[in-house]
Amino acid sequence: MTSTTSGWNFWPLRRKPKTDAAPTTPASAPPPVHDILLGWDIAPRDPLLAYFQHHSGAVEVNRLNLDSPALRRLKEEGILIVAPLINQGEVVGLINLGERRSEQEYSSDDRRLLDDLAVQAAPAVRVAQLVRQQQLAAVERERIETELRVARTIQQTLLPKELPARAGWEIAAHWQPAREVSGDFYDFIHLGDGRLGVIIADVTDKGVPAALVMATTRALLRAAAERLVAPGDVLARANDVLCPDIPPKMFVTCLYAVIDTATSLVCYANAGHDMPYLRRAAGGVEELRARGMPLGLLPGMSYEEKEVVLQPGDTLLLYSDGLVEAHNPEREMLGFQQVRGLIEQHSGGAALIPHLLAQLAAFTGPNWEQEDDVTLLTVQRQTPPPAPGWRILGEFDLPSAPGNERLAIARVVDLIAALPLTPRQIDRLKTAVGEATMNAIEHGNQFQPDIPAHIAVLAAADALRVRIIDHGGVDAIPTPNAPDLEAKLAGLDSPRGWGLFLIQNMVDEMTVTTDGEHHTVELTVKLEGAAT
Repeated sequence: MTSTTSGWNFWPLRRKPKTDAAPTTPASAPPPVHDILLGWDIAPRDPLLAYFQHHSGAVEVNRLNLDSPALRRLKEEGILIVAPLINQGEVVGLINLGERRSEQEYSSDDRRLLDDLAVQAAPAVRVAQLVRQQQLAAVERERIETELRVARTIQQTLLPKELPARAGWEIAAHWQPAREVSGDFYDFIHLGDGRLGVIIADVTDKGVPAALVMATTRALLRAAAERLVAPGDVLARANDVLCPDIPPKMFVTCLYAVIDTATSLVCYANAGHDMPYLRRAAGGVEELRARGMPLGLLPGMSYEEKEVVLQPGDTLLLYSDGLVEAHNPEREMLGFQQVRGLIEQHSGGAALIPHLLAQLAAFTGPNWEQEDDVTLLTVQRQTPPPAPGWRILGEFDLPSAPGNERLAIARVVDLIAALPLTPRQIDRLKTAVGEATMNAIEHGNQFQPDIPAHIAVLAAADALRVRIIDHGGVDAIPTPNAPDLEAKLAGLDSPRGWGLFLIQNMVDEMTVTTDGEHHTVELTVKLEGAAT
């Protein structure tokens, strides 16, 4: 409270600076607020505050002799008596009295009344200060929440709006930030020629700083992927550009893979990110390892590249560390081994994501406070559904290298071991499978090891079918014609060129189709007891 002419007014500490003085008002009118409030602050270390904390009650300003800027200012303002407002040992305000209008001196009764008023006013002033602080804090929280909602909306626009649709492939993704904005992100880049770039990354730190680095990294990776082919080169380029500008103590882990959807070849490089898992359709889980430093730590880094071929039914899982580093109420971490076990017990595909999320929820409990962003991404090479009445006994890929037809024969024989076939049928089928696989490797795939030959074995109630697929479907397979066997045996004709004729005569039925991308040869053998 203050009065520079007459009357009392409260003066809480730490007020904003006073505005310019207003015109003089008549003596009969109450003075305006800006005339009676001392609109300046007392510094926290001012000796006057220490004095008030140790001397309760009203004080005559002119009797104090302190080296205090605040005391000098009070004297300049014409303050005669000051009563500090003390609440729980803290000075929360002052009551200041100037000269009385009657020009009489303040009496002892005036001082006692002032002391009583200070005792009663201090808690009320403190409550008012706390209410005001809460109001200001609420306004600030609302402003921050609004900005974060806008930031999250902007960040979500940077994530893929839809998942890539590729024939024979199933892709799924899940993004679950721990806060309003995230340092995790994933992306897809359509590279042409059936190739698809897949990115998953995790920026250290959380909140808005991580979100800003996330947006920058995404732009750098996209720009590099448009100019460079190899995943390792893309990561190296993004790292060199990011290093000079990334904030201190921040970096980005990232995995970049290029999937050739025509050949099922996956080429990938890893910048310190958690290793992907490959869930094989035939059973088992593999870790896809590749060495490389996180982005943004050191310039001039190189990144190791690895390759793997996805067979029908195989599922590739990319994830961020928010999955493996989640804790349960006992502070136990989920960990890599348990995640791997969860993948092994599932059949794979897009359904793997809800399976992992359900197991994560069961592990962390209902009151889990998410510590880190959780991002999951699956890529599955789908198995074509068999025709009605047929079931798939097994599928596999073989690199297009000479001699691998023997591997095809051995795998097929293992898959048909339980079927009712005569030894003669098996021998003839082995010849047909070997010849058809050799044609797929040599003529269809041109002995390119990274382009596999795909073999599927199916069974019905009365027949067996072996399907051999290559990637040379631009040119149609010629119709098998009967060769001149006498000329070939006499050496007058090339011993080659009668493979299709041989295959056709080793099985009960052979069909050949071309879809512009693949050759498919299907060999059908009637099971023992069925009409031949």
